[in-house]
Amino acid sequence: MQAKQTGLFNLPGANRTQVPPILGIPGLPPPIPVQTFGMGIGSNPNLSRQSRRLYIGSITPEVNEQNLAEFFNSKMIEMSIGTGGPGKPVLAVQCNYEKNYAFVEFRSAEDATAAMAFDGIIFINGPLKIRRPKDYGGPEQHSPGIHVPGVVSTNVPDSINKVFVGGLPTYLNEEQVQELLKSFGELKAFNLVRENGNGASKGFAFFEYVDASVTDVAIQSLNGMELGDRYLVVQRASVGAKPGMPNLPYDQFPEIPRPIMPAGENSTADARILLMLNMVVPEDLIDDQEYGDIYEDVKEECSRYGVVEDLRIPRPLKKDKMKPAPGETSFQTALDAQRADEAAGVGRVYVKFTRAHEAQAGLKALAGRSFAGRSIIATVLNEDSQTTPPLNLIFAPQPEAPPPLPSS
Repeated sequence: MQAKQTGLFNLPGANRTQVPPILGIPGLPPPIPVQTFGMGIGSNPNLSRQSRRLYIGSITPEVNEQNLAEFFNSKMIEMSIGTGGPGKPVLAVQCNYEKNYAFVEFRSAEDATAAMAFDGIIFINGPLKIRRPKDYGGPEQHSPGIHVPGVVSTNVPDSINKVFVGGLPTYLNEEQVQELLKSFGELKAFNLVRENGNGASKGFAFFEYVDASVTDVAIQSLNGMELGDRYLVVQRASVGAKPGMPNLPYDQFPEIPRPIMPAGENSTADARILLMLNMVVPEDLIDDQEYGDIYEDVKEECSRYGVVEDLRIPRPLKKDKMKPAPGETSFQTALDAQRADEAAGVGRVYVKFTRAHEAQAGLKALAGRSFAGRSIIATVLNEDSQTTPPLNLIFAPQPEAPPPLPSS
């Protein structure tokens, strides 16, 4: 019997298909003006309208004029982004559900430029794609000189640090691919290429790290990594190539030879650590009872493929230990806690088997499987693999191993 504790594992192979996209709702409602405390649309007569508007792509039916306006207003005020004048930054919002986009009009061109820093910010069910409208006639500026911590832009400009990753299983979404890439550092920008912009994944993406120094390590570690039943191709993108068309052998992806392990020198012969991503979220690991059930579920399931020598599922920091410092906002405190959790490997599951072939068996059985409704991303590592956090810290001796479980 598998998954006796929580029933979070599904049957093998049951969910390796792509979830159908949410259908759009046809119709184009008229824009709804947003209260601005005296800052009307005509209060800036010298600014052309297109310079005050932004295109918002990839919206879902859950997004509407009111909650989108409230989201931008609250974030800009909270993070002191924009002109900081009286009233709210957003004047009006117009949504087109048939084509899944919206236009947001701001009180000034400066506020619109500042709001572009939120490109890639997560809102409701996914990242917002923020661009200038096609009729924009102002200076070209893809992203302002403002970096919002924790926000990953959806626009990856051509540069020496732009990286291509191909061979991605098409059932993986943006969040799942980012989880894999964040193992090596914080992402500055990421774009998963889809059919017609918002259709099915094409199996490749572009990304860039905040810290450019981790780029080579990530490329070396990710290139040739076995992910499910495929192997990744990772390299610096060709600067100057057409967007979405780097000089890479797409037609050869199925014939990519069996690679060496991400660690570099060693082969898969000594890769006995199974790393699983997108399997657990911090909220699942707070309660001791729930954590204990998950721990036992994972251990029992993995024991089907070999002898589990060690199992580590890092837990998040307790919220009462992360109180805002003087002059610090609750948003910054939450962001610091999130970064601390990511640095500690929270959200990842590390299983060390006694033999490499057991880890390979676990990989083939669990990659793409569903756990709590999420598709598992899995790969195998050896003990010298370069990851963040380092594996020697993950498997460091603990006073209590495994972590405390509820008494029966």
